[in-house]
Amino acid sequence: MKRIGILTGGGDAPGLNAVIRAAVRTASNVYDCQTLGIRDGYDGFLDPKNGVIPLDVDAVRGILARGGTILGAANRGNPYARKVIRDGKEITIDVSDEIVRGINEQGLDALLVLGGDGTLHIAHELSLKGVPVIGVPKTIDNDIGGTEITFGFDTALNIATEALDRLQTTAESHHRAMVVELMGRDAGFITLNAGVSGGADVILIPEIPFKFESVMKKIHERAAKGRKFSLLAVSEGAKPEGGAQVFSRQGDEVYVPRLGGIGQRVAEYIERQGFESRVTVLGHVQRGGTPTAFDRWLATRYGAAAVRLAAEGGFDRMVALERGEITSLPLEEALSVPKRVDVNGDAVVTARNIGISFGDE
Repeated sequence: MKRIGILTGGGDAPGLNAVIRAAVRTASNVYDCQTLGIRDGYDGFLDPKNGVIPLDVDAVRGILARGGTILGAANRGNPYARKVIRDGKEITIDVSDEIVRGINEQGLDALLVLGGDGTLHIAHELSLKGVPVIGVPKTIDNDIGGTEITFGFDTALNIATEALDRLQTTAESHHRAMVVELMGRDAGFITLNAGVSGGADVILIPEIPFKFESVMKKIHERAAKGRKFSLLAVSEGAKPEGGAQVFSRQGDEVYVPRLGGIGQRVAEYIERQGFESRVTVLGHVQRGGTPTAFDRWLATRYGAAAVRLAAEGGFDRMVALERGEITSLPLEEALSVPKRVDVNGDAVVTARNIGISFGDE
């Protein structure tokens, strides 16, 4: 193994730079191997003069605690569906063969792909074209199968919990219902864990459809006991029973649909029932900033393990955390079933035990 590449695709997440740092240092220190950084996801291979840069130990010095990614990311960089202008018209084309050609021209013995389900699905498809890929699970949503946790999740969880802590004091001061809309797409891990940790009274997640009447039942119960405020943690992917998710933008073959707005609908319903409410949409605050110690630790382990796996020829596989140990599994297996909150699992049962409503009873 003489030369490897590394790219970061999809949305950014805390810990990406820690993976890059660990991979570069491991490749250099253990295997005397050169590392190339691919800018802006797979797009970097389409313009190698500007999109491919050498990464040595000096280049990654001081990035362990930095958020974001020094390589840039592209959550619209799907080589199988790329929008271009031809004859004045916007069309979608497949440039995957160009990507493969670009990878081969760089003489890469392995390509480390840091990404969520979309980026890793592309990695698996490229592996079927002969690209030697290694996947590293990255997403604040924690929704990738095959691993107990993805890096980026812990930081997002801590940010969401701190927001709930802060909003609880202002909710109590003004006797309001505070609704906090959190990220997570179709998985409620951030909202569930932050809601329990931040003392939410109501938690609404995609896996448990809710009833507006049940949400109000909890608020009324608290008011009857003299608690004139309530704190609601609402996942962006939550939906009412018999209803649909709320989108701020619809998707197409290139752009994924953008969830957002359910928090506002919940707050408006509460207002109509005579309770003052406010909405906070935390949004990309959950993605940015300094990664937690746990995410730095996990990301470092993933980065080093990915290089070791590449040296062993374990391609079309993803590094994962299982029972505290770093393992690997086939990408196809990891991506076959997206991870979701177990509605009958200990976390949900515990939340119900301590009096939290999921709006379904």
